[in-house]
Amino acid sequence: MVPRTGVSVDIHPRDRPTVLIGASGGALALWGDVPAQIAIPAALLILLDIRVRRCRSRA
Repeated sequence: MVPRTGVSVDIHPRDRPTVLIGASGGALALWGDVPAQIAIPAALLILLDIRVRRCRSRA
């Protein structure tokens, strides 16, 4: 999947305490028999700072 021209997707790890919370939350969910299809994306949303920016081109 490639973004359109004028769309920027930035993915950066969050600060260290938030990363530890996300990793421990994901591990706890997997330990509690939550399906991996639910636990892993939820943990990644906590771990990563995802920003989608739309740039308007001037005509």
